[in-house]
Amino acid sequence: MALSFDLSEEQEILRKSVRSFAEKEIAPVAQELDEKEEFSLELTRKMADLGLFGMFVSPEYGGSGLDYVSYIIAVEEIARVDGSQAATVAAGNSLGIGPIYYFGNDEQKKKWLPPLCSGEMLAAFGLTEPNAGSDAGNSKTNAVLDGDEWVINGSKIFITNASTPITGVIIVQAVTGTRPDGRPELSCILVPADAKGLDCRPMHKKMMWRASNTTEIYFTDCRVPKENLLGEQGNGFHTMLATLDGGRLSIGAMGLGGAQGAFEKAYRYAHERIQFGRPIFDFQITQFKLADMAMEIELARNLLYKACWLRDNNRPFSKEAAMAKLYCSETMGRVVNQAVQIHGGYGLMKEYDVERFYRDQKLLDIGEGTSEVQRIVISRLLG
Repeated sequence: MALSFDLSEEQEILRKSVRSFAEKEIAPVAQELDEKEEFSLELTRKMADLGLFGMFVSPEYGGSGLDYVSYIIAVEEIARVDGSQAATVAAGNSLGIGPIYYFGNDEQKKKWLPPLCSGEMLAAFGLTEPNAGSDAGNSKTNAVLDGDEWVINGSKIFITNASTPITGVIIVQAVTGTRPDGRPELSCILVPADAKGLDCRPMHKKMMWRASNTTEIYFTDCRVPKENLLGEQGNGFHTMLATLDGGRLSIGAMGLGGAQGAFEKAYRYAHERIQFGRPIFDFQITQFKLADMAMEIELARNLLYKACWLRDNNRPFSKEAAMAKLYCSETMGRVVNQAVQIHGGYGLMKEYDVERFYRDQKLLDIGEGTSEVQRIVISRLLG
């Protein structure tokens, strides 16, 4: 196969379409939503109308049937304008739709995927717990089979999209027994948002993604039908790892898009800001900052797109996904830092978008596996 870095015509059209939408619909309200800590149902529905949910799902289940590169381009373009809305799309797809599409049986897919792909409802992935973050296998939430029902008790925290007005289902990792080696047996269970014993509480006073929904979840004798088991019993850890591989690509896209957006704002400001009688872009120190930013963004894009290409071609991509998540996240960190520096004191003011980008970036070093965990994953996959 010939080496090519060209996107298809369809992918280029998709990029232009999502970019236009983000600039026209999201940009004018992003600061206000951030200030109010307000999840926007209106924007979520507009993003659904644009086809941003279920992009990689086959049309049989209501999706668009696109490749993963196309999906990542869409997340990148939303993140170029606002991290919060990108988080809604990324979590809704990679963490919500993905596990059901890849591990659900046909009945589960037919029930949940069409309304999730249309944006009628959102799904969330309940993994993180107060004492099980990087140590995801240390989950304490448990599910006991009682007749024809799973009875779930425990709690989750920092779960995206779990308490929105249209949340329909939460995929929950829970301990369902003990393995022969004495370790906990982990399984994933589909919990409808209206299940009795389920209490979802929105979390506020966040530094970042303030217009994204983040939730604490409490299960108190929460009962769901036994057929809500997602995949095989005891296969939950594998489901979780595979889900995080896809999620890392979308977090990488958020880092790439955020870096691109911050770079463009810094480039524009450098031409507008006059000091010592001329634009600060005329000074070599500013030019060098922008040159370094542009170089890192180009490297990040190539790495991320390659990881997605590997996935689309059914090749191993776990190592590249971890690398892309790590590098794109940290690239955005370096880019937004320099973008604020170029803006000077104005970069510290909420009136300027780079202030929000600076805050939003930090989550990327933590969510979907911290930067430290990514380095552990990469080291192990080196052999």
